[in-house]
Amino acid sequence: MFNRVQAFWSQSHKRDGFALGLAVGTFGITFGVLANAAGISDLMAVVLSLFVFTGASQFAAVGVVNAGGEPLTALGTALLLGARNGVYGLSVGRILPVGKFKRLLGAQLVIDESVAVSSLQLDDRDAREAFWVTGLSVFIFWNLRTVVGVLLGDVVGDPRTWGLDAAFPAGFFALLMPHLRSQEKRQSALWGALIALAAIPILPSGLPVIASVGGVFIAAFASSLRRRRS
Repeated sequence: MFNRVQAFWSQSHKRDGFALGLAVGTFGITFGVLANAAGISDLMAVVLSLFVFTGASQFAAVGVVNAGGEPLTALGTALLLGARNGVYGLSVGRILPVGKFKRLLGAQLVIDESVAVSSLQLDDRDAREAFWVTGLSVFIFWNLRTVVGVLLGDVVGDPRTWGLDAAFPAGFFALLMPHLRSQEKRQSALWGALIALAAIPILPSGLPVIASVGGVFIAAFASSLRRRRS
């Protein structure tokens, strides 16, 4: 048993995937507390983590509900943020198993972290192992800590008192930063932020996030104009 653990820990892609899952899973506590504060039932919060299992979408939906937004708006915001997982699936399709059940399970684990760690590997075997270790680690720790957060919800009280309402936005911002290295991506993010800020006083809660997608099209149009002029 000890030899197996030692062998597992000696492989950097497995070790990194497990450590990332352990760290990211901590946000599950924040989600459980915020869901409780938003009036979402304990069972529904746990079900969301089990079946939706994409942090950005879960937090966005809870944020819309907590702000008094309509359920359809919460759904639209969550689907928009979760749509990127479908694109991720194209990049990891080659390392997913062929069997229908295993492939379905693998699809559930297609998240930012599992795709990021697997994409860093030099061969398909390491990429496949990194994908499963990272995905399963995040899934297990996220769901266990969602239960902890739900149970702590009544004890913690208002999450703003502890700064928990800012925990996920801060983490999401940290994940965003490495993607802003090119000028086009920085412009897309800037335009999206400006659109969202302008839409907040006008649109119902949740819709400014959806409207911010327009930043991508504005940046792409501006980039196209520059290429034509050069």
